[in-house]
Amino acid sequence: MDFGLLFSEFPSLTFDGIALGAIYALISLGYTLVYGVLRLINFAHSEVFMIGTFAALMASSNIMGVKIEDDPLSGGKLILTIVVCLVVAMLTSGIVAVLVEIVAYRRLRKRGATKLATLISAIGVSITLVEAFRIMTDSLPREFPRFFEKSLVAEIAGAQIRNDKLLVIFAAGLMMFVLDRFISKTRIGKGIRAVSQDEQTSVLMGININRVVTVTFLMGGLMAGAAAFFYVLVYENTSFRVGFFLGISAFTAAVLGGIGNIRGALVGGFALGLLEVYGSVLLGTAWKHVIAFTILVLVLLLKPTGLLGESIQQARV
Repeated sequence: MDFGLLFSEFPSLTFDGIALGAIYALISLGYTLVYGVLRLINFAHSEVFMIGTFAALMASSNIMGVKIEDDPLSGGKLILTIVVCLVVAMLTSGIVAVLVEIVAYRRLRKRGATKLATLISAIGVSITLVEAFRIMTDSLPREFPRFFEKSLVAEIAGAQIRNDKLLVIFAAGLMMFVLDRFISKTRIGKGIRAVSQDEQTSVLMGININRVVTVTFLMGGLMAGAAAFFYVLVYENTSFRVGFFLGISAFTAAVLGGIGNIRGALVGGFALGLLEVYGSVLLGTAWKHVIAFTILVLVLLLKPTGLLGESIQQARV
């Protein structure tokens, strides 16, 4: 264990952990929202994220014409490219998430199927999407073009602040704030909390359950699409199996913060990102995913309600 490296690079590692945690938090919102409303884990959510990475890649090459060998962009072209790729990734993941709800959840829910049947259906959709993209990509990873020159913009308390990770932190924080306000203040957001608290009473009050569930999946998909774009922006690669380990880590973040709690997903994402970065320095990068699995098991054994332990229907301003 290299404690010397951990202490000497602690500020920079903390910044890197926050950037990674922001991506985890965005993905974990999908797990949290669906669980908060349906009390089910959407195991196809990791593939929603994976598809978002490919959507961002297609947008950069086919819409904006940015190639791997091109020089970094600047000015208005850079801003436009980032916005277009982000929007395309979010919309694609959002649409896929809604389709997953229609295919894997809605008909079973109407027929009063058990939660186990719905869970198996979601796993089937997940495997189908993974295998479809494995075939389409010939099981090969894809490289994402570098939009701009990655450089240090500042050094604060010894932490080296890189421009791409700074963008991820601020953009992810803004999106999570907007989602929190959406759930807390809007009419449909109040409907989501009402259905989460008591579905039968919500129906009697005139709330359209299908609409609420669809919007819930859409919101989770949009956040996963944003996470997908930020992931390829920072790490510049993707593959058909990219969603598996990130999905496990994001699910761990949701459980760590308190499954069903939007703000808990934020706390859990940042906490897990920091723990993984610190643990990778001490134990080696090969142990990164082991750390996530270990944290998941410990949380389920010791504090299954998570750090905040507050479900979505109880969330307050």
